[in-house]
Amino acid sequence: MAHILIVDDDDAFRESLAETLGDLGHVIEQAGSGHDALARLASDTRIDCMFLDIRMPDLSGIDVLERLRAMPARAALPVVVLTAFATSDNTIHAMRLGAFEHLTKPVGRDAIASLLRKIEASNRGTSGPALPASNEDVTDGTPRLLGNSEALRDAQKQIGRAAATDSTVLITGETGTGKEVAARVLHDASRRRHAPFVAINCAAIPAELLESELFGHTRGAFTGAVTQRAGRIVEANDGTLFLDEIGDLPLPMQAKLLRVIQERTLTPVGSNTSVAIDVRIVAATHRDLAAEVAARTFREDLFYRLNVIPVHLPPLRDRPDDILPLAAHFLIAAANLAGPARTLSGDAERSLLAHAWPGNVRELKNAMERVAALARGPLVTADDLAFLTAPRAGVSEIPAALLDLPLPQAIEWLERAAIERALQQSAGNRAEAARRLGISRQSLYTKIAAYKLG
Repeated sequence: MAHILIVDDDDAFRESLAETLGDLGHVIEQAGSGHDALARLASDTRIDCMFLDIRMPDLSGIDVLERLRAMPARAALPVVVLTAFATSDNTIHAMRLGAFEHLTKPVGRDAIASLLRKIEASNRGTSGPALPASNEDVTDGTPRLLGNSEALRDAQKQIGRAAATDSTVLITGETGTGKEVAARVLHDASRRRHAPFVAINCAAIPAELLESELFGHTRGAFTGAVTQRAGRIVEANDGTLFLDEIGDLPLPMQAKLLRVIQERTLTPVGSNTSVAIDVRIVAATHRDLAAEVAARTFREDLFYRLNVIPVHLPPLRDRPDDILPLAAHFLIAAANLAGPARTLSGDAERSLLAHAWPGNVRELKNAMERVAALARGPLVTADDLAFLTAPRAGVSEIPAALLDLPLPQAIEWLERAAIERALQQSAGNRAEAARRLGISRQSLYTKIAAYKLG
């Protein structure tokens, strides 16, 4: 049995939740405002847990949570934040301030019972949820990790928890799911938000230049090094270094990055002097790094150093509730830049929901920019979105000569052709070609040698 304080200005909801919690065997107290809640918390030491609404007229739930965390005797009180209007901002902010959970109304009896069991288990094992590094507000600017689906909200909660720490974070997800946006949101919610956010794409920089780009170099360190240069890690000092496509980092660089993470020092190319750094590292990849470790193309020790706090961004096909709100948002944003306002017709909405979105949020954003510029009228129809549903090539469109080959030879021919095409499209950049093909650079190098394409 626990003493639970319910804080909500909606009398009907508060009474309903109190009835449910009472039926589960708990002692219930109620407060109709944030000020009333803080007064009760200051005077009643029996309260074990609090259910807290976000939207209230005097003090918001976030305001109450911030003041609670400043009360030494109450700083570790488990708090379940409730809202009928979940957003990326209030979810991340609540979790950053140490909320135990963030739920969207209405909440079912089974979910409440399960949550209280988790709180009880947590209280037995710890002194309470992790507290934030500071009580300052998160910034109110962009970018935001848009969407309110349950799949995305799990990622938003994890970002909020991670923002209260300085731990290394590994963001995973398919191409186009918004990994860099998530990294920027994490940075903006952290204590480092007033320091630099420096992003580097490990797949876009040739291997021979990557060490200098990351660690910097001294004058004369190599041909062309006519001046001394600080690397991107030093540029990110006191802030956040975002390493995108970390799965494409060459093995020799993986070893050097591991040393930086372990020792918090680096040595510029051509120098014998170490430089101390204080930087939070956030890495991202669309690859399965555990599989890369098994294939020995990614260091196991580096994987564990990066995967301290994992954040997975779900593909758009797993969050269909977000498709139409995101489409409307992108359509408005595109209209502000490119011309007249557009709205989606019913058949257009059905087309969007039926599409598989292999390019995820990025594909949806680009599609909305396209129809904002090219739609024939203010109402976007399914005809304007016909490019999304173009049929795949059928058997009749595959060359008969290829179909007549034995399967191993046909596969070899297709693989060689795909590699040649990817190399052409990437202007010979092998890292970019590997990314397009969805394989590691080491695999690409092996295949280029086997097919004598280099």
